[in-house]
Parts: sequence; C-alpha cells; structure tokens
Amino acid sequence: MLRHRYCSRLLIASVTGRLSLGMAPVALILAAKADGHSLATASILAALYGIAPALGLPLLGRLADHRGLPFPIYLGAGLVATALSVLALAGTANLPLTAVCVLLAGAGCPPLEGGLRSLWPTVLPDDAHVRTAYTLDSSTQEIVYVTGPALAIALAGAVSPAAALTLAAAATLAGSLAFATAHPARTWRAEARSSDRLGALRPPAMRPLLAALVFLGATIGALDVAGIATAEHQNAAWLAGALPATFSAAGILGGILFARFQPATAPRPRHLALIAALYAACWLPLLAPLPAPLLLVAAMLPGALFVPLLTVASLTLTSLAPPGTSTEAVGWLSSAMRLGLAAGTALAGPLGGHFAVPLLAATLCTLLLSTRMSLRPAAATATA
Repeated sequence: MLRHRYCSRLLIASVTGRLSLGMAPVALILAAKADGHSLATASILAALYGIAPALGLPLLGRLADHRGLPFPIYLGAGLVATALSVLALAGTANLPLTAVCVLLAGAGCPPLEGGLRSLWPTVLPDDAHVRTAYTLDSSTQEIVYVTGPALAIALAGAVSPAAALTLAAAATLAGSLAFATAHPARTWRAEARSSDRLGALRPPAMRPLLAALVFLGATIGALDVAGIATAEHQNAAWLAGALPATFSAAGILGGILFARFQPATAPRPRHLALIAALYAACWLPLLAPLPAPLLLVAAMLPGALFVPLLTVASLTLTSLAPPGTSTEAVGWLSSAMRLGLAAGTALAGPLGGHFAVPLLAATLCTLLLSTRMSLRPAAATATA
C-alpha cells in the first residue's frame, strides 16, 4: 500500500500532526505540577484537553466536507500551536487563562484523521488496498498514544515541561503543513451533500454505532487506571506502564495480522458484532488473580483484537455516512472514542481500577452492536 504515490507522506504527516494528542496531556500534568498545582488540578486540565476534541473535530470535519481540507487543517493547527505556545511561555499559574488555552488546544485539533480516511480511496487502486489502509491507520493510533507520552516525559525531564508543550505545537504545525500541501489534500472535494443539519448523524444506525464506540473507548481509559491500581496491589511500579504498552504492542501486531488475512470482501455487520464479542470475552482472564508476567500475557488478548475491531467499526461508519460527510463522520468517531476514554478513566478510579470496568464496557459495546443496529450503508438506503 505504501508504494503508491502520496500514501507514505499522508500517513507520516497525519501521525506527526496528531502526536500532540499523546504528548499534551502528560506535558500539561507535568507543567501544572512544576508550577505548584496539585495532582487533582493537573488531572482536570488534562481531562479538559481530552474532552475538547470531541467538540471540535466534528465541526472542523464538517467544514472540511464543505470547503476542502486545507482551510480547516490550517485553522485547527494555528489554534493548537498558538494555545500550546502561550502555555509554554506563560506557564499554568493563571488557571483561567490556562483553562482557555487548554480548551482551544483540544478543540482545535486539525481533522487529519478524517482527512486521511477521506483521501485513501483517491490515492489507492481498489477496496482491498483501502481496507488495508484503514487497518494501518488504526494501528498508528497506538503509536501516537505510546510515543507521544514517552516523548513528553523524556523532554520534560531533560529540559522542561514547557519544551514538551513547544514540541507538541511544532509537531502539529509540521504534520498539518505537510499533509495539507500534498496534492491529493489540496484537490480533494467531498461529494455533493444535502442541506441537512444532522449531517453524518442522519442515518439511524449511526447513533448506536457511535454509542458503541464510546464504550470501546472506555475500555482503554479504564485499562490505564487498572494498570496503576494493579501495580500498587502487586508492588510492581513498572507494571503501570508495561500493561498499556503491552496492550498497544499487541494491537499493532493484531492490526498487521488482520491486514494480512482480511476477507476478500468488505466486512459485514455480523463480523463487527463477532469481533466485539471476542474482544469482550478476552477481558475475562484479567479478572483472575494473576502474577505480573501472566497479567501482561492476558492483556495481549484484548489488545490483539482492538485494532481489528476499530478498523471494522471505521469501515462500517464510513459505509453508513451520507454522501459528502466522510470527514465529519470520522470526526464523530474520534469524538466518541475520546469521550469514552475520559469516561472510562473517570469511572475506573472510584471503582478501584478493577478489570471488571473494561469488561463491562466491552460487553455493553457488544450488546449495542448486536441488538441496536440495522447496519445498512447510507447509499443503499438512499437507493431503496
């Protein structure tokens, strides 16, 4: 797939531009603590940043479907770079100013993910290549959320948290510029669309799918808390980082295998429900009182299915999106995942970081996909 013209540039630029999504929350926590704020205050700032893209991405995605990709990408990148630069220069001592900058930095996240998925069909020769591209794109999410925090921690320790915020701003600008100036991004235009306020949310099946993705995101948010709680319980501090890292590494491997052995035809709704059910079942071994090494092995089971599940969900969502709403639809997908991640983190803490929380979230995701949806592509519905 990467041999085709523009594919490598678009993918690398998209990952680079989204790197701030992984860097900024950790950098904000470190910057707030360095300025004398409590961990609770620092966590609230990180949570604000995590929720804000859920508001901005669908709006910027809709703007991209109306006006093309360059303008909303430049607009979002400018907002992110300005807000993060102000935080790097002024610090976090002034909490109202800090909160405004954090919200702007989150809400301004440029629609690179949605733009990339809208461009795949224009730069690849057939549906099989597009499905492989979706799998690869879903796998890169793991890279963003593993590499980003590691870079932020390393730079904050070696230089300062302000340097980490500055690098996050620079990565957003560099990735966005490289992406938006590519020929496919400059010339792409969405299909003609009807004047509908609901936009990508119009198909009835879209809403339960997005609700299921909220629960899918909650499994990841709850996993991070469960890793910290388990590390404390087993007196193994290394486990707090190793558990989500193992989950992510297994996700990348699962994505590679899925791309290699994917069906010759597009996945059907029953495939989505089946993968979701397997994903939920794979959380069951983590309920057992396992020693740390076996716990890491058990975490690989749901991790290996996460990227295939997200890939099939993304393909289903794209097939449901009405004509001319592809970028906005992916914005809603990102919003649902981020809302779920924040909710999973918020709920897992009071419940002691138990692995029953991601199991419950994965089960609810499966139930929604199995019983609440009539997944028919929007084009087929329109034809009927």
